[in-house]
Parts: sequence; C-alpha cells; structure tokens
Amino acid sequence: MAVVNLPTGPLTLSGGTAWNRPTGPPATRIAYAAAHVVADPHAENAPGAPAALDWEATLAFRRHLWSHGLGVAEAMDTAQRGMGLDYAATRELVRRSAAEAAACGGRIVAGVATDQLPPGPATLGQLRAAYEEQLADVLDAGAVPVLMCSRHLAATARDADDYLHLYRGLLQASSRPVVLHWLGTAFDPALEGYWGSPDVDKATETVLELIDTDPAKVDGIKISLLDADHEIRLRRRLPAGVRLYTGDDFNYPRLIRGDEQGHSDALLGIFAAIAPAAAAAFAALDRGDLDEYDRIFAPTVPLSRHIFGRPTFYYKTGIVFLAWLAGHQRHFTMVGGLQSGRSVPHLARLIELADAAGLLPDPDLAAHRANRFFEVTVG
Repeated sequence: MAVVNLPTGPLTLSGGTAWNRPTGPPATRIAYAAAHVVADPHAENAPGAPAALDWEATLAFRRHLWSHGLGVAEAMDTAQRGMGLDYAATRELVRRSAAEAAACGGRIVAGVATDQLPPGPATLGQLRAAYEEQLADVLDAGAVPVLMCSRHLAATARDADDYLHLYRGLLQASSRPVVLHWLGTAFDPALEGYWGSPDVDKATETVLELIDTDPAKVDGIKISLLDADHEIRLRRRLPAGVRLYTGDDFNYPRLIRGDEQGHSDALLGIFAAIAPAAAAAFAALDRGDLDEYDRIFAPTVPLSRHIFGRPTFYYKTGIVFLAWLAGHQRHFTMVGGLQSGRSVPHLARLIELADAAGLLPDPDLAAHRANRFFEVTVG
C-alpha cells in the first residue's frame, strides 16, 4: 500500500484514474492549460535572481498537455510572470514552446506584457513600446498573442481613455487576432482599477468599447475575476465570433458547460494540474454525455478551489507541488524560491484532494515523495 504520513495522520493513496487519452483536441470547445515552468534545481533561482529553467522538463510538460488534446497558454501568470520569471527567460520560453507546438501540431497562445520594464513609473509611450516589443516576439515565434494586464499600466493610466488608446494601438499593431486578458485582484492586487475603474460594471463597459473598435482583431477575452455571474453577463454581450475564455478556477465546469444562450471556452491554470481529467470531461461533452462530464469534473473542483484559495496568487506553488507528486518533474523547486509560497497544512490537504480526484497516477511515487517532504519539513 502507498501510505502518506500526513501531519494529520496516515493516508492510503487510491491511485490515479485510468482515463482514456483523446485522439485530438475537443470538438465543441477550445481549451488551453496555462502551464507552469520547471526550475533548474542546480541553479540559484532565489528571490530576485534571474530565472534558470530545466528546459527539457518544461517542454516535456507541454507535450504532456498537448497529448491530452489541450492547448498550451504559455508565459502566463501560471508560469510566474511577475513572480520569478524574468523577460529574458520568458522570451526564450515562448520561442521554444512555439517551436514544440509547431512540431506536434499543438495549439499555443502566449502572454504579452510590459515586465521587461524596471519597477516604478513609466509613461504611456514607454508602455506602448514595451507591449509592442513583446507582441513582436510572440508573433515572430508563431503563437497567438495574449495581451496581459500590466502592473505598470495600472499604476500609470489616469482613466479608461488611457487604456482604450493604448490597447487600440496594440490591436492595430498585431498581424493576427489577439486574446485580451482581464486578471482580477485576487490573482494580482497590483491590478486594482484595471480598465480605468475599480467598479467592475464600469470597467466592463470599457472592455466592450475596446472590443467593438475592431472585433475581427479580437479572438476572445480571458476573464479571471472568479465571478461566474459576471462572466456570463459579459459573454452574452460579446460580438459574434469573439470568444469568452473562462479563467475562473472556481466555477469552470458550469461556465464551460454553458446554457441555452452560449458557453465559455477555457484558459485555465487548473487544467495544468488536471489535464487527464479535463480531457476526459471534454470527450464526454463532445458526446453529449453531460452526466459523465459533471461526474468527471466534480472532484476536481474542491482541489481547484483549494489550490486557488487565498492568497490566490500563490496558487503556482500548489500546481508545481502536484506536478512533482504526479511525476512530471524530479524536484519541488521553483524560480524565485516560490516553493515557500504555501504552508505544510495547505500542501497536505492538497494531497488528500488530488488523490480523491484520481490525479496521482503513480501512488507509490507520490507517497515516497510526499513522505520525504514531510520528514524534512515537520520531522
């Protein structure tokens, strides 16, 4: 038996669920998993140090996601943008991942931001130039750009007009449709008042005004506000052909399932942790088997809500811990030293929930690694 000696007592792991691997991407939805990066455990990777990655393990994880029919959302906040991953590493990450995607026919989008700028004030002109530099890098790599929210812009913009002026210029500068990005303060407190107002309804009107400028240049918008009802209202107001990519790691089954007036597609960090289950749920949805869809996703929701619990921006630690237990990497080390971002009790509960969801495919490996972790951390 594979027994984990949790701080609360022993837990016998049940083993992973043997889901069927799909033959291709979902037919009725577009689904991206925001992928984490694997640190080089022999490098510095301390807080403030340049990021050093284990490239083979990082790219192997992306191949794992593509093999389950999911697209990869590269260089997003799950990859520790603004929390350890500097822009030199980001540029190389996008280049390498896009080449892997082209080689295996996988779908890929990649984040465009302003994080090459130094901390502190920036002019709107400097912000436009920073965004355009990263936009060119992503387009040159062959990925679909995701115009990420910028901490610099949140600190600089005076009102909604500043956002509209800058983003309209970026839409014009892109040679292909982009994905817009709205990340809530639970994920990054520095984004308070994004789109020109702390009032979500007012900010929504600005977003819709931007999209109406040139809907053909907007593939979709990723919403990560953890407010399902708001997402549905916004989804119903989008122009035809513009997708709503849910980033709601609390309510994704309901939002992807949809209703008689439409559905959300997906760009989710939790999909990096639950890829086999997500692929099986999408296959059930494609067959029209909604009961099976609900059954598969149901045990993943408590896990996701735990991983993304407050402070939400440390969810990356849980994603990497689970990747280590599941055998996708050899160690539990993160760029920026972020392996310290969650407590021992939090990670112990994560093991219980991951096992209940059937997401530990090799229980003996998971138990061995978890026991070593708890021996070191709690004695």
